Amino acid sequence: MSGNREYKSDVFSMLMQDKERALQLYNAMNGSSYDNPEDVEIVIHDGGISLSVRNDASFIVDARLSIYEHQSTVCPNMPVRSLIYFSVILSDMLSDKKKGTKSGKNIYGRRLVKIPTPHFVVFYNGEEEQPEVQELKLSDAFEKPTDEPNLELKCKVYNINDGKNKAIMESCGWLNDYMTFVNKVREYHADGAFDDLAIDIEKAIDYCIDNDILKEFLKTYRSEVTKSMQLNYEFDRQLELERADAIEEGLEQGIKQGLEQGLEQGIDLINQLNQILLSEGKYDELQKASKDKEYQKKLLAEYGLLNEKQGE
Repeated sequence: MSGNREYKSDVFSMLMQDKERALQLYNAMNGSSYDNPEDVEIVIHDGGISLSVRNDASFIVDARLSIYEHQSTVCPNMPVRSLIYFSVILSDMLSDKKKGTKSGKNIYGRRLVKIPTPHFVVFYNGEEEQPEVQELKLSDAFEKPTDEPNLELKCKVYNINDGKNKAIMESCGWLNDYMTFVNKVREYHADGAFDDLAIDIEKAIDYCIDNDILKEFLKTYRSEVTKSMQLNYEFDRQLELERADAIEEGLEQGIKQGLEQGLEQGIDLINQLNQILLSEGKYDELQKASKDKEYQKKLLAEYGLLNEKQGE
């Protein structure tokens, strides 16, 4: 399985394609008060770029490039991924493909080329317990740590689950509504069969429409939302299965290694005891110890070869 959803545009990114919502979230994140949605420039990747390197939302406000990602699973590699997203976006910007020009901006010339100031944010709403806010750094992924990295990228992760980051959630009503929808899907699908997922999503959509939660959006994009949520659940479920398999494999390997190490240690102890008994001429004790495990343990303890934990 690849590390990316085939249907990358999840509900969060669908919502973020609206300039008013993008601006509202931007204001909530930056404490600003921009009120003209036309100040927002939604960044659209060049058509030749693979879906696998597209992030959930990118837009520019006042020469600041916000690169937002939504995650329902814990991913420590977000700075690396954010670097890739930024590189792809920057490449498109410098080439000026969206403006239909061929020349682009000359990054080899004597004149300094200005670029938007990037801001990397992840919104986490998974079910694993996570801090309210945490900062991930690109340098954490370096094989050889350095106190002064030549290249650094900082990515803030905000937990948007119930009770977390209340100021942001209160300032951005649609984000709070989005989490209400997500929680309703979880509630209706709790302990449910995977075959019932579509039905449970539809029930959550009905609830939200009836209670004026993302009402117009859900009415307009109902089928797309259902498909997206299904694929995201399938993606997350596959990750959980792979993680469970890895844990089981690790446990089996650990047990195997533990048994092998225990066997080696046991043989070493017995050999030490035998050498001591032989050197002291205690042949009767040696013969008895070879047939009686309890007597063998007793001798190991007497000679200080067996600690309390090993004797259990």
